[in-house]
Amino acid sequence: MIQAPLSRENLGFLLAKASQRWNVLLAERFAAAGFPEVRPAYGSLLIPLFEEDGLRQGELARRARLSKQTLTTMARALEAAGLVERRPDPDDARATRVFLTKRARDFAPVAARILAELDDRAARSLPLGLPELTAALRRLSDL
Repeated sequence: MIQAPLSRENLGFLLAKASQRWNVLLAERFAAAGFPEVRPAYGSLLIPLFEEDGLRQGELARRARLSKQTLTTMARALEAAGLVERRPDPDDARATRVFLTKRARDFAPVAARILAELDDRAARSLPLGLPELTAALRRLSDL
């Protein structure tokens, strides 16, 4: 196997840098829209909860592709930011469910607008279509 030299052209390096830049753009736009408490990383929990509110923490961890420990830490941060509320599961005393707050529900259309704007900006700057890029990134996330 031929070993590639280490450089800033490495796919992993470029993916990490693109992700960092995307997160900077998100944070700037969230703050400008009146939601400075929303960190881009919170999307890992918010997106699955926007799809289905009130998930058990274990299921939320699975959908977010996070360890249960990482999810617990992040859920506490979102709770401190006023974006989610954790409640005991009425069907299983050992389980906890995570619910969006009104603040998070108010943020959902703002997030959708900002993400659509950035998707459009990305689509205009890329030589391939957004559906192809999305499919490629999905395949990479499944490695």
